[in-house]
Amino acid sequence: MPPAAALLAWYDRHRRRLPWRADPGAPADPYRVWLSEIMLQQTTVAAVIPYYESFLIRFPTVQALAAAETAAVMAAWAGLGYYARARNLHACAQAVAAAGGFPRDAAGLAALPGIGTYTAAAIAAIAFGQAVVPVDGNVARVVARLFAIEAPLPGAGREIAAHAAALGRDPAAAARAGDFAQALFDLGATVCTPAAPACALCPWRGQCAGQARGIAAELPRKVRRAARPLRHGVHFWLTDAAGHVLLRRRPPRGLLGGMTELPGTPWRAAPWESAEWAAHAPMPAAWRAAGEVRHGFTHFELHLVVMAAEVAELAAEGFARPRAALAAEALPSVMRKCVALMTQK
Repeated sequence: MPPAAALLAWYDRHRRRLPWRADPGAPADPYRVWLSEIMLQQTTVAAVIPYYESFLIRFPTVQALAAAETAAVMAAWAGLGYYARARNLHACAQAVAAAGGFPRDAAGLAALPGIGTYTAAAIAAIAFGQAVVPVDGNVARVVARLFAIEAPLPGAGREIAAHAAALGRDPAAAARAGDFAQALFDLGATVCTPAAPACALCPWRGQCAGQARGIAAELPRKVRRAARPLRHGVHFWLTDAAGHVLLRRRPPRGLLGGMTELPGTPWRAAPWESAEWAAHAPMPAAWRAAGEVRHGFTHFELHLVVMAAEVAELAAEGFARPRAALAAEALPSVMRKCVALMTQK
């Protein structure tokens, strides 16, 4: 079994400086750990850092977040994607504030809104020193290579989790559970990378079965995914004489739930003909084609046509905002692309 002490010694020398990490020897703030872990779900560290820093300025404590209006939370999250995370984040903050603090164990954390098995383990280890090993993509890659696990993901998940748990039972790992978890994260992010792993720099290179067999770079194997389907929609950029833009709120549940958008058609497999999309226009107007936007979601690609018109007065359902105020709205990334298309003209 690879010695935890070797990885921890490497981590002490090469640990990444991240805004949510406590300084060496200092206790971790559970709020900051939790917030970072929720933001990092399906999102890269580089993308998260500016959102994390601005979010923390706006909501410096779990109590401040719990007391905030939902619209303010969604607006602060806008552009980060996977918006159910923001709704669950707010609900979780309210539950934690009401309880007087975070549970200290993985089981209690997993019972909170928006916290799954991995996130519960990460918070328990990093914030509370619980001897558990959270398995994210980086850790799964390290373990698959370390033990030469050739079964493809996601089917190999249980085997990988079992080996990760075994690594965590090393006394050195258990004594520094938070550091050990973050050391695994850093090893996968900076050395045991998806392409061209830097095996010569790895503190576990002598114990890595994948490297010894010359297959480390091929692991973990994955089942090839089918191509994502393409969906089509039409959205409407409608302005009045004062320069206000018509917006509307999406339903609270479902894709992009609770976020703000330009009025538009449903998204469907077939392109929209003018006779069809006109029925979804917010009000009669002299519509013109203004451009197109493409955006990728996890399970499908989206192709939007943006139609534009100007009217003397907005007389449609929704709400109006000045162009200059759109940056403060809870617009998801796809809608920000539509706004950029129109405001850059």
